[in-house]
Amino acid sequence: KKISSKQVQPNLKFTMKPHALTKGLPIAYISWGATGFAPSSPFTNHNQCTNRHQLPLQGTLKDTLPSLVDASDAIDYVKLHDYAAYDIFEGAPREVAAMENWATECGVQRSDGFKLTQENKGKEVYATTTQDVPAGRPVLFVPESLILSSNKAIAELRSAEMAEAERFVMSKGAEAEYRQWYLMLKILKEIQNGKDSPWFHWLNSMPRYYENAASMTDICLQCLPPLMRKYAGEERDKQRRLSKESMDMVPFLCDDLKKHPRDFCKWAYQIVYTRSVETEDGDLRIVPMADYFNHGSDFTEISPYYDEAGNYYAYTTYDVSAGSPLRISYADPRNPSFLLGRYGFFDQNCPASYCKLLPPTVNQDMLDLGYSHERMIFYKTGEVADEVWDIFLYIHLSSTNIDDQQTLMRAHREGDYNTKLALHEKYYPATSAALLEHVDSFILEIDEVIKKSEVHPVYIKNEHPRLPLIHRHNQFVRETFANVRSRYSPDPEVNWQGATRVTVEECDDVECALAECERDFQGNWMCEGG
Repeated sequence: KKISSKQVQPNLKFTMKPHALTKGLPIAYISWGATGFAPSSPFTNHNQCTNRHQLPLQGTLKDTLPSLVDASDAIDYVKLHDYAAYDIFEGAPREVAAMENWATECGVQRSDGFKLTQENKGKEVYATTTQDVPAGRPVLFVPESLILSSNKAIAELRSAEMAEAERFVMSKGAEAEYRQWYLMLKILKEIQNGKDSPWFHWLNSMPRYYENAASMTDICLQCLPPLMRKYAGEERDKQRRLSKESMDMVPFLCDDLKKHPRDFCKWAYQIVYTRSVETEDGDLRIVPMADYFNHGSDFTEISPYYDEAGNYYAYTTYDVSAGSPLRISYADPRNPSFLLGRYGFFDQNCPASYCKLLPPTVNQDMLDLGYSHERMIFYKTGEVADEVWDIFLYIHLSSTNIDDQQTLMRAHREGDYNTKLALHEKYYPATSAALLEHVDSFILEIDEVIKKSEVHPVYIKNEHPRLPLIHRHNQFVRETFANVRSRYSPDPEVNWQGATRVTVEECDDVECALAECERDFQGNWMCEGG
């Protein structure tokens, strides 16, 4: 999610909300009392870390890591540091309490009631409030010096010795991941420094266990629907390119770290891709403590803000009740498959799912009509986005009536709603039949992968613990597609997809006959008679 980085100076007494945050809020939310963080608090003197944890100011490459001037010296330098201070075994505990103490020492301030809540034996940690918080109140401040960013990482780590590694990344088609890659390198540099890293306690609070695509096994991928399987495979390939192949050419990382059996490089990848957020200027930032805000599909309680100095503030967007989570939006909530693949969770409150339509070719006309994963959606209610109907109509007309296809495109570009509506009504029998055929075909496919994920619970727990999450995702998508069929089927009372035996009446011009059909465990139908 892109986060606003407008340079607006807030009132230090917090007597009113910064102007950038008042847009779109009801008037009642804008005015509030001066009960926020006081100017005499650590907010105004945020380098409160002890000497051991004093965060370095951003300087030249020579200032931050002099040994980078010579690659061989860099190897000698980094071997002095103890990255083994981190236990990243999937069952290792997260040192959250130590991180909270570190954050306070370093100038992070939280409002009364701000709490990190832990579940599932500490595997899941997220921000909540134990007190009512009015709209527009600050709940968190993080000084700029604690924030990790791709811009700062590139300024610190890029050098002539990095040219070969950069060329390799570009040659693998990973130009779009350039910022993430340098942010990974910064994380690895701090991991390599062990307890000497200013971010040691924050890193030691990071998750060890992930459920996203990069962590999935081959068995997990086989239990995903085709499009989701394709995306998850791409995510795994990207992780291998960035956290394995390219690292051999990075001069300031020691070989022991690069080839460690616990795979620190993959851990750095997971941290960057699940915790960084993009600002309007294209910078990727990881904000310690703010990275504990969970995703919200229905509501988001938090609005982020950066002041002119780059310090981070989090404000409430509405009156938040005690016991509520504090959430932001990671991505479009209508795409649960992306949220699962990138972040490793499934939100039951997702309002919709991508319709999974993959035409053989996608031309400019289809893009103009709205073909994209964000707009081609089925809602949980069974409703279908207008863009889906437009694409089905366009595809149908491409093989039946080119003149009407051109009329459709002309009406779309000119905003002629009545003409588009008339074309949709004219061809509705054909487009609705094509829609239902697509829905039925997908339901058959997803039923097969659902069967694969329904294995013995002991096997799941010991070998493939991510399968239950995948199963919940698949069930949600299937239910959404089934709701579409129920809404648009000419005979919604007939749920033939759930049947194992069907009697079919077949007729020609002369007579009719009955066929008895049964479905086997592989989903294949065998018929006799007719």
